[in-house]
Amino acid sequence: MSNSSSISHFLLLALADTRQLQLLHFCLLLGISLAALLGNGLIISAVACGHHLHTPMFFFLLNLALSDLGSICTTVPKAMHNSLWNNTTISYTACAAQLFFFLFFMSAEYFLLTIMCYDRYVSICKPLHYGTLLGSRACAHMAAVAWASAFLNALLHTANTFSLPLCRGNALGQFFCDIPQILKLSCSKSYLRELGFLVFSICLGLCCFVFIVFSYVQIFRAVLRIPSEQGRHKAFSTCLPHLAVVSLFLSTVIFAHLKPSSISSPSLDLVVSVLYSVVPPALNPLIYSLRNQELKAAVERWMNGWCQQH
Repeated sequence: MSNSSSISHFLLLALADTRQLQLLHFCLLLGISLAALLGNGLIISAVACGHHLHTPMFFFLLNLALSDLGSICTTVPKAMHNSLWNNTTISYTACAAQLFFFLFFMSAEYFLLTIMCYDRYVSICKPLHYGTLLGSRACAHMAAVAWASAFLNALLHTANTFSLPLCRGNALGQFFCDIPQILKLSCSKSYLRELGFLVFSICLGLCCFVFIVFSYVQIFRAVLRIPSEQGRHKAFSTCLPHLAVVSLFLSTVIFAHLKPSSISSPSLDLVVSVLYSVVPPALNPLIYSLRNQELKAAVERWMNGWCQQH
């Protein structure tokens, strides 16, 4: 970091040029963040307080809601502050912290989605072994591994990225601190080391993706063999929300980082980055609550109980 000591702050990409659009973006981000806080907060409260929801599926959903809250609280407040006060600066230390926590919560979300896929696979394909394979201790261990792996991944990338010498200015083409934008400022071939770490992370992500695809192939084969239509509907109702969340997460991240350079533009890059960093945490609670009657009922009971107490 001593090589970059001359850089005290970075310049983030402004969401808009005119004051009216800046205020509009502030209101939009405020609405999205409030929706994410409300939705994920209700899921956390309902699962924590509803004893009948103390099952592996809802335990992992609670962890997913925590990662969504952390993810949106990492990027959106600074973007709202910059839009409201027409300021695009972020300190060197704050940028490093933002990058670490963004990677931490995004990695944790992906690992948790992979574990939730395993939960659905065991529930549908190996129901007789569900209590053995997904006991309370096993669930706690899997969640701990997901969070610990995300922490190590974020720490590794953040430490390596901010150890690179930066000599190409301090302007980032993104509204939050992101690895590709910081690497563009590097003036050393040591950035190849970070590219190596990125390749390793991509390979790990591909392994999770292959596991998810393989699991859902087995799940759909098992569901289609269920004789009753009601049984098939119940099985699909527990899988479709998870599949929708995984699809939303992966499609936005993949498109953001692998889209052709021929269609790349600052405005499109900004829209895509908002789609994968801000929108999923707000939509995930809605996707799960719309399809899961147990969760909807638990949220309604918790809200009624809270209103009666106050």
